[in-house]
Amino acid sequence: MEVVSQGSTGAPQVDLTLVQDVAQRLAQNVAKVIVGKDEAIRLAIIALLCEGHILAEDVPGVGKTMLARALAGSLGCSFNRIQFTPDLLPSDVTGVSIYNQKTQEFEFRPGPVMSQVLLADEINRATPRTQSALLECMEERQLTVDGVTRPLPRPFLVIATQNPIEYEGTFPLPEAQIDRFLIRLSLGYPDAADESEILLRLQHRHPISEVEQVVSVDELLKAQSIVREVYVEASVREYIVAMTRETRSHADTALGASPRGSIALFHTAQTYAALQGRDYVLPDDVKAMAVSVLAHRLIVRPESQLRGRTGVSIINDILQKVPVILEENAGV
Repeated sequence: MEVVSQGSTGAPQVDLTLVQDVAQRLAQNVAKVIVGKDEAIRLAIIALLCEGHILAEDVPGVGKTMLARALAGSLGCSFNRIQFTPDLLPSDVTGVSIYNQKTQEFEFRPGPVMSQVLLADEINRATPRTQSALLECMEERQLTVDGVTRPLPRPFLVIATQNPIEYEGTFPLPEAQIDRFLIRLSLGYPDAADESEILLRLQHRHPISEVEQVVSVDELLKAQSIVREVYVEASVREYIVAMTRETRSHADTALGASPRGSIALFHTAQTYAALQGRDYVLPDDVKAMAVSVLAHRLIVRPESQLRGRTGVSIINDILQKVPVILEENAGV
């Protein structure tokens, strides 16, 4: 990447032109399919640039699957979908080794996880044993079957969906699984004007059939490396840590965010700043990403849930409580 000069922060300035261009092309292309959900599209692109995974939690029929397909089509990436059900086995996700009588050797038949964009549809309908088949894939970007470890392709993005309303026949995601999702987003119902626009676009055929590749894999990988160079001043890092630690001691939480949550907030703040055209992070960037990155990682005490407390409301409380202390020469 090109370092152009020294900024007021004392850190090298980074050329963010490619990052912004990639994000804009992706957003415009996905918006052809997902109408009126610019915020959800932006969050999905941030997760993609951070090499993170997405948990799309919403009622059926609002476009979660189309969001995954539109992202994959915009990147020209391989795309696989797994429909999670209670009878799904781990090998149905990862693949299996089969004995070939002709060669007298075991041959690995890869499962659908061997793709660049994976849609895990209704992930909470599978048993915990099957859900756990994704743990290694999501965190380490590799797959181990029968003692053999194989790398997953790059980029590798998991978009998992679940219905937060219907719980019959479901298996709640364990904390270890939820913690591996960088961002949780919700599309929500469209407003009247957007729903009318959806009907118009679907009159003859689905717009997903017209989605074309607008960003190459090489461009995406380069953009992912550039956002990691966005400068984060020491006091902003301390602010991130203070927020995460506060989730662990909050009166309404039984379990707060892990250090993985701090790392996620750090990287998403870098990417958010880059999309704003800045090569340094402000506390406002951290605040903008806090709910989407931290709220789903909290386990709220049962008595607090009865009082209507949620992960979102707790993070909003913490945003009001934790002070921002900037160094004099922070350059912001």
